[in-house]
Amino acid sequence: MKLIPLTLAALMFAVPAFALVPINQEQRINDTLRSGFIADAIADNCPTMQPRKLRALNELRKLRDYALGQGYSATEVRAFVESRTEKARGRAEAATWLASKGAVPGQPAAYCTAGEAEIARGSMVGYLLRSTR
Repeated sequence: MKLIPLTLAALMFAVPAFALVPINQEQRINDTLRSGFIADAIADNCPTMQPRKLRALNELRKLRDYALGQGYSATEVRAFVESRTEKARGRAEAATWLASKGAVPGQPAAYCTAGEAEIARGSMVGYLLRSTR
């Protein structure tokens, strides 16, 4: 009977440790943050769109909890969120996404159209925006 606990212990050490992808490559985290960058760009460029700040803060809190639950440390999460390089990357990805939807700087109507479409779709981007139309 002493063999079973020894076998279980051996199996625990034989299983390789769960390797996390770098936090800046984790899909759910990046998709959610990209949605936030897109919503911010729409709100900044469309006079009839406002950010839903409490919703955004709640999504960030949920995202932090998710990252911690996946095994990322609080230090890793904080460094990622505060990184200027990562913020620039997020803004660039948002600009690319918006351009694919026809939104170009200097044309507020195109940003408004993209925002209204995302609200109608019920996407995360739309969830983070409010139309004042």
